[in-house]
Amino acid sequence: MNSATVSAELGLRLVVPDRTTVPLLAGLSYTADDPYAIRMAFHVGNDEPVEWIFARELLTVGIVRRVGDGDVQVWPARADGERTLHISLTSPFGQALFEVPLAPLTEFLHRTYELVPAGRETDFMDLDAELSNMLWSS
Repeated sequence: MNSATVSAELGLRLVVPDRTTVPLLAGLSYTADDPYAIRMAFHVGNDEPVEWIFARELLTVGIVRRVGDGDVQVWPARADGERTLHISLTSPFGQALFEVPLAPLTEFLHRTYELVPAGRETDFMDLDAELSNMLWSS
């Protein structure tokens, strides 16, 4: 299997209820072994990072228009004159809104598409292993 990985550290902001922002650091990772998914680990305090998994296409489309249903929604925005991406996350524990600077995110996404071009994701998957995992885990 191909284990090529793209990763980046990203400074972003958590928007709190009074509309002020709290700076956070997130680690982004993408691997050709899981070509549809981007992992984002939010570093909050000294605890273990909180990890969310996003569809790569969701983040890509969210740069140009609002997209997503339910727990994850993404849309383009501006903050202090800077182009950003808003990511809204909802879980049983609450809701969070993040402002992500667009330039470093698009650079990261560009690197993922260099590794696995759009439409070629299945070329990087071991479908037999995926089916086996699904059958044994159910």
